[in-house]
Amino acid sequence: QVQLVESGGGLVQPGGSLTLSCVASKSLTWFNTMGWYRQAPGKQRELVATIVTGGTATYGTTTYGDAVKGRFTISRDNAKNTMYLQMASLKPEDTAEYYCKATVAAYDYWGQGAQVTVSP
Repeated sequence: QVQLVESGGGLVQPGGSLTLSCVASKSLTWFNTMGWYRQAPGKQRELVATIVTGGTATYGTTTYGDAVKGRFTISRDNAKNTMYLQMASLKPEDTAEYYCKATVAAYDYWGQGAQVTVSP
């Protein structure tokens, strides 16, 4: 049974920073890729960032959604089975539920979500 548990969400002022964590119940290298997605009320879930965690030629490669490029950074700590999302220069439009996703053999696992609210 694969479990992904997010933490680190909360309320932050515009321009502030926040770091989300996603702890996996398996070694990160067991997955092909991991990523962060977000969903705001009334909107579709969208890509935030992904990172290749499996043992391929593209290991460590990251991608970012256009809305967060240059402000957010995805990273992982294999020793802790943990993926991170460092968020800086936060804007009110970053307010959303943030989800951790892990993919292996075309199967997706999702975490329960962490709420991030950016407000004065």
